[in-house]
Amino acid sequence: MAKKTISKLKKELDKWFSLYIRYREAINGVTRCFTCGKIDEVKRLQCGHFQSRRFLSTRFDEINCQVQCAGCNVFKYGEQFRFSVRLDEKYGSGTSLDLEKKSREIRKIARFEYEDLIKEYKERVEKLKGDCL
Repeated sequence: MAKKTISKLKKELDKWFSLYIRYREAINGVTRCFTCGKIDEVKRLQCGHFQSRRFLSTRFDEINCQVQCAGCNVFKYGEQFRFSVRLDEKYGSGTSLDLEKKSREIRKIARFEYEDLIKEYKERVEKLKGDCL
């Protein structure tokens, strides 16, 4: 069997990581948008990134990523200012600045790391989904 490409592994990790971010604070499959507070079902919300997904060093950072509704994440371009204020409120002053600095670091993820992270986040999601039932 042929190995998955790095691109396919990244896409699969994106899927499981996004589900984890959306389920980690959900109660009975419902959670709220980090930036506007809208309450909705996990499946209707998104994994918003404070620092863009294009920065691999923060793409899978659990603090950089929070639940967002499509309105904030897509139509309001992530509500970055509000996102930064909320990050500092939740995780401490300077968190958003630290993430901005971290996003500029060069990061390469090896095949085995993608595979390990996929396994880890898949297990976390399955446990959280089980807790919601």
